Amino acid sequence: FTVYISLSISLSIFASFQPLFFHSIPEGNECIKANAKSCGECIQVGAKCGWCMDPGFLKQGEATSTRCDELESLRKRGCSSTKVENPQGSQRALKNKAVTNRNKGEGKLRPEDITQVQPQKLTLSLRSGEPQSFNLKFKRAEDYPIDLYYLMDLSYSMKDDLENVKNLGTHLMLEMSKITTDFKIGFGSFVEKTVMPYISTTPSKLLNPCTGDQNCTSPFSYKNVLKLTSNGQEFNTLVGQQQISGNLDSPEGGFDAIMQVAVCGEHIGWRNVTRLLVFSTDAGFHFAGDGKLGGIVLPNDGKCHLENNMYTVSHYYDYPSIAHLVQKLSDNNIQTIFAVTEELTGFQLTYMMGILSANSSNVINLIIDAYNSLSSEVILENSKLPVGVTIMYQSRCKNGVTGEGEMGRKCSNISIGDEVSFTISITAKQCPKMGKPETIKIKPLGFNEEVEITLNFICECDCHKDGIENSDICHNGNGTYECGACRCNEGRIGRQCECSTNEVTSEDLDKSCRKDNGTDICSNNGDCVCGTCECKKRENPEERYSGMFCECDNFNCDRSNNKLCGGHGHCECRVCICDANWTGSACDCSLDTTTCLASNKQICNGRGTCECGTCRCTDPKFQGPSCEICPTCPGVCAEHKECVQCRAFGTGEKKDTCERDCSYFNLIKVKDRDKLPQPGQAFPLMHCKERDANDCWFYYTYAVNKTEKEVHVMETLDCPEGPDIIPIVAGVVAGIVLIGLALLLIWKLLMIIHDRREFAKFEKEKMNAKWDTGENPIYKSAVTTVVNPKYEGK
Repeated sequence: FTVYISLSISLSIFASFQPLFFHSIPEGNECIKANAKSCGECIQVGAKCGWCMDPGFLKQGEATSTRCDELESLRKRGCSSTKVENPQGSQRALKNKAVTNRNKGEGKLRPEDITQVQPQKLTLSLRSGEPQSFNLKFKRAEDYPIDLYYLMDLSYSMKDDLENVKNLGTHLMLEMSKITTDFKIGFGSFVEKTVMPYISTTPSKLLNPCTGDQNCTSPFSYKNVLKLTSNGQEFNTLVGQQQISGNLDSPEGGFDAIMQVAVCGEHIGWRNVTRLLVFSTDAGFHFAGDGKLGGIVLPNDGKCHLENNMYTVSHYYDYPSIAHLVQKLSDNNIQTIFAVTEELTGFQLTYMMGILSANSSNVINLIIDAYNSLSSEVILENSKLPVGVTIMYQSRCKNGVTGEGEMGRKCSNISIGDEVSFTISITAKQCPKMGKPETIKIKPLGFNEEVEITLNFICECDCHKDGIENSDICHNGNGTYECGACRCNEGRIGRQCECSTNEVTSEDLDKSCRKDNGTDICSNNGDCVCGTCECKKRENPEERYSGMFCECDNFNCDRSNNKLCGGHGHCECRVCICDANWTGSACDCSLDTTTCLASNKQICNGRGTCECGTCRCTDPKFQGPSCEICPTCPGVCAEHKECVQCRAFGTGEKKDTCERDCSYFNLIKVKDRDKLPQPGQAFPLMHCKERDANDCWFYYTYAVNKTEKEVHVMETLDCPEGPDIIPIVAGVVAGIVLIGLALLLIWKLLMIIHDRREFAKFEKEKMNAKWDTGENPIYKSAVTTVVNPKYEGK
């Protein structure tokens, strides 16, 4: 035999799988592209969208749908945050009992007092496109009660297995007591439907279907032999009274039996605890549709039909399908262990298997191993989701292992007492048609505990409930005034619902949409609706037409540096409205004068005016960023160089006449350049840098303070450490290059002369040469002539 674990796990995941709704966000501003006519429509577009309720928000020519925009865009367009409708989703836990921390031997608890899943009940308010996330904890409780129902095939080939199962009760009770102190066991058996045409109709054959002197019981579909009990001896006694039956075809009616075990909870005695179903057979299974062989066409109804613990309508209903069976097992939190023959190992509905002896002697060990495997993994499943709702899982398992997507549904390799958690995100992509709350459930596969989630959908704005029906604002009551705009009644259109749909194309109304009685309706930038222009929308949602005739726009203004309005203003009706401290047609002229300040803190050194952040020198002799350069003025520094040099260092051309010629200023020596006066004085100041005959630099400042002339000079010279070798190297390199070029020219000239002489010699020898002709003595012609002997000249 081979054991297959948990058919319900592998198929219930498939059965409960929900298709994902991929919502592709369009490029650009999805809020404007949605063309929402009301606040409710706007907030359903996406979580980024808001609705401006300010009655005066719209400009002339703008449609009502332009109230719907991204929040930041609404703010830039002048809508106060208090006037923006932007409802947010929320969540609230209604039942949040902590998971049970309980060890074996601490005292017995009722199953309903044990909590393995937290929270138990909550409500979510969902806005389209905005996910709501919450954490779910799971902890497999110590000493948790277990119900095990053993369902066995009693066809003749299972005779030796029945003998071993007769003592299963007490032995299994003993082993399971090591796991839990609250264990119950039950027993049921099945063979096959008794109406199949290939079964003999002889009454004696039906009473005793076995051959020879074998004493067998009549064939039956399913019998509930023993309701779940904690008395292992009672299990042994009742199972010991069972007899083998017979059947002529290989597949058995086991699926009928599994369905009844799943749905007949009161007859079986299932409690709200861990439920295990051990299914043992040595044959294949009949599926839905096989009942037609016996004239049974009604599909299995998935309901309980036990009378006196016998399945009484096997001749009336067909076998269940696999999907139907999986659904019922999942709905009733039953985990299934398949024990089948080795020939059936290709039955690909499981995720684990083990080898069982031919006579089921090691069934106890395999049941224990199977239970340990089931308890080491937790898999979350959810009920069917409403249309437009998606769910995402992220697991945080033992030892820091995480998972996302489908792997985020489960945690493996956990032991009893380990706690794991899941982050579950639920997102609504749209509102349901009726807008009513929906309920979904999430639970660990095979457990009776679950999280019940009520989904409330935000489909309308809060201001919707304050709407005024048949408001006078909406053209004599032709609409409901809500959220700062008119929501027109059916058949009415216009910003104030002033027109009926029958008047939209009226020629008289179109006249009022032509500027200056021209031919273009709404400047070819809009549509005439009720005699009023509603401007078209551009592909770029940031670009808009406006105006009574849609003659204005916010994207055709002058540009500077390839930026609209130079990046220092905004465009209104094709004219730049500049920010503070900026002017010009493209807002590219700065009124800030700080860029014109010279080093002496004067604007343009007092020699010009600051225009657009740049100095315009009024004195034509001066130029430069601060009008500080005077190319035609005599050099101030050069004028005082010799006198400063002789007085400070005793050198220069005036060292002999220094006292006579250079006493017109006060000399002040400083140790380094940082000590020299800096710009910012109340009087003009000139910084100078000059070089003496020894290539040494000296630094000084010259200033006129009222009538006193002052010179501050650095007392040490800045001399190079050695001769400047760069000019020397450059000269040597230049000389070498010139010599090389000269040699190359000489060589070229000599080669030309030589070549001409050689060519002249060749020509002379050619003219003097005498040539003679002769025949090659060893030459033989390649042509051979042969005469046809039959040729007669005819």
